[in-house]
Amino acid sequence: MTRLPTRLATFTLLASMVTVAAERSAAQDTTQANDKIRVILEYQPGIRPGLVVLPGSGLDSARAIIRRDLDYSDRFEMVVLPDVPPTTARRGDSESGGEGYGIYKTMGAQYGVEIVDAAGGATVRLHDLNASQVRKQQTFALPPVSDPAYRLELHRVADEVARWATGTAGIAASRVLFVSGGRVYRMDSDGEAITPLTPAGQTALSPAWAPDGQRFAYTQLGAGRGGVVVQTLGSGATVQAPGTAAGLNITPSFAPDGRLLAYAHSDETGTDIYLANVADRCCAQRLTVGRYADNLSPTLSPDGRRIAFVSTRAGPPQVYVMAADGTDQELLAPFDYGATGSSNGPEWSPDGANVVFHREVAGSPQLFLVNVAGRRVRQLTSSGRNEDPTWGPDGRHITFVSDRSGRRQLWVVDVETARVRQLQTPGAARLPAWSRRLSRTAVAP
Repeated sequence: MTRLPTRLATFTLLASMVTVAAERSAAQDTTQANDKIRVILEYQPGIRPGLVVLPGSGLDSARAIIRRDLDYSDRFEMVVLPDVPPTTARRGDSESGGEGYGIYKTMGAQYGVEIVDAAGGATVRLHDLNASQVRKQQTFALPPVSDPAYRLELHRVADEVARWATGTAGIAASRVLFVSGGRVYRMDSDGEAITPLTPAGQTALSPAWAPDGQRFAYTQLGAGRGGVVVQTLGSGATVQAPGTAAGLNITPSFAPDGRLLAYAHSDETGTDIYLANVADRCCAQRLTVGRYADNLSPTLSPDGRRIAFVSTRAGPPQVYVMAADGTDQELLAPFDYGATGSSNGPEWSPDGANVVFHREVAGSPQLFLVNVAGRRVRQLTSSGRNEDPTWGPDGRHITFVSDRSGRRQLWVVDVETARVRQLQTPGAARLPAWSRRLSRTAVAP
């Protein structure tokens, strides 16, 4: 790789690149596409249980949101109903002995979800159609429809229904950060409720969720330099991360406990990874020493013991791993020099088993997984430009950026079924970050 004559030139180039990238992001066209990104995965259909959301009177918007959430969980074969009178639809409830179950069983459903009005909320029943009985029932309190928290509460209901049926909660009660036009936005996991979080007129990069869901970190760029800012949702209060007042500081990533924050600091001496205590606002510790190489994009393992990161020490950027104190640095994702190119954007999976990243293949970035234990690398995508992956809280869904629609947009892939869906954003989107599941006390609306 050709080296710039000085480390200051490298620093200046990094600053200009992120600024230009932000400007290009806002200028992309708005062409839409109906086709899907080809994913290199294999899936045998028919192994997921059929599920139908029963029609009923009232709560139509709640029913639609919950149905979509269960569909997006990719754990069910969703049964689409024709127009069925609500009285017929409810004949399978717990009070009628299940005499109406047959109509749904013939359509391939094993489960039926019933949603009915209740004082202050809704009662939800999961019907086991094969056993002709109600498997689970619960009444959920819901805020008014006009309350910004209404949709998130319904997402939690959907996640609970998924847990009743499969033993594992869904991913609906989570949110995605992304950058568009230099601002950080937040959206629900289904692509709705898009909300700006940073001021217009500033340039923000590299958003990252704190584990508690109450804060996020990002780079606030200006005049070729940028500090890492930690912002609290709800109040909007911000504090600057320790050690980021000077130089260019990018790609922040929280430790699992939310107290420590890793980031890359770039100045005339190089680009290296630091770990700072944001809880006590002190003690930025340098973990790498450039020595004519750049180190950036840290991501901490779920147990907080290791950090995957990108380094140019072998030439083109590749994914490495080290202990959380900076020791034992080694290559994590093997690569074929000349056959594949630069690797960037790593993120550790919630279960700690894999790291997802994007790597250039024939000049275009594609998504890859590396198994941490065996160091086996697997390619996920092959069509279009696909980059900046981020894990969903279930460890099987990944949000990423692709230009297949004609501009940079967010897409979600289920690595088990290979299903791909698009998250629509008003403008071009980049640099997504997916939160953990959000508890009721985790985040303000």
